[in-house]
Amino acid sequence: MTAHTLRYYERVGLIQPVGRARNGHRRYSEADEAWLNFLHCMRATNMSIREMQKYAALRAQGDSTSLQRRKLLEEHQTGIAEKIAELQKAHDLLSHKIANYKAVEDRTRIGGPRLVEPEEHTELATAS
Repeated sequence: MTAHTLRYYERVGLIQPVGRARNGHRRYSEADEAWLNFLHCMRATNMSIREMQKYAALRAQGDSTSLQRRKLLEEHQTGIAEKIAELQKAHDLLSHKIANYKAVEDRTRIGGPRLVEPEEHTELATAS
């Protein structure tokens, strides 16, 4: 995590200011590092800063907010699962297209007939 990100997270209340060494470098505890890792992971999954702030505020209130925190994380997890499903569909489509282009390239190299993509071929067959 960059120094800029750490300063930003302090400014928006996601992390509390930490102690500094004589040279001015921040000194984080293992607990601080675990929290920073969690924040980094949540940003990597596109959790908004606002949602992260909500979670951080609940966390600061202690165990009495565990239900709210769990629900917030479950909602985020559901969104991630939906995004994974969308990405998997896109990945599958790309894999199919790439395989088609490889087949076209192989046929072109050996002088074979031009490959018509299945979607186009199906449309032509039903139009006849």
